[in-house]
Amino acid sequence: MRARQAIAGSALFFIAAPGVVAGVIPWLLTDRYRLPLSKLPGFVPAGWILILAAAALLLHSFARFALEGLGTPAPVAPTERLVVGGIYRHVRNPMYVAVLSIVLGQALLFSSWAVFAYGVVAAAAMVSFVKLYEEPTLARRYGAEYEAYRRAVPGWLPRLTPWRG
Repeated sequence: MRARQAIAGSALFFIAAPGVVAGVIPWLLTDRYRLPLSKLPGFVPAGWILILAAAALLLHSFARFALEGLGTPAPVAPTERLVVGGIYRHVRNPMYVAVLSIVLGQALLFSSWAVFAYGVVAAAAMVSFVKLYEEPTLARRYGAEYEAYRRAVPGWLPRLTPWRG
């Protein structure tokens, strides 16, 4: 896949997946973001920090897929190369971690139990998808390269020092 195609495909998938999971659904759960901001001390700034930091990591992750992997995060248009640079040296699933952080940030921002509960359900779905589909698929596609990476880099809680594979 060419870089332009990978960028276009990744942009479309960005709208379709994280855009819906971290944008549209929380937007609906918060009455189109009309809920009042949290009155609990520290929740609003913590929510904004989570949202903004996670959004930056999400964009970085999508860029790595398109430019380093020459593909997209979408299962129908996978990368030609295993993506292990940038944030992927610290955690194997930065897109999922970022999306869940954006959802949690919105739960804090609005003190919304509905958004928090949705985040728990979304997390369970994501972990199941990774374990049942993504990891076996990546192991088949990239073989020993993926297995070495999987053993060295944690899936969900980032390591502080980058992996030097």
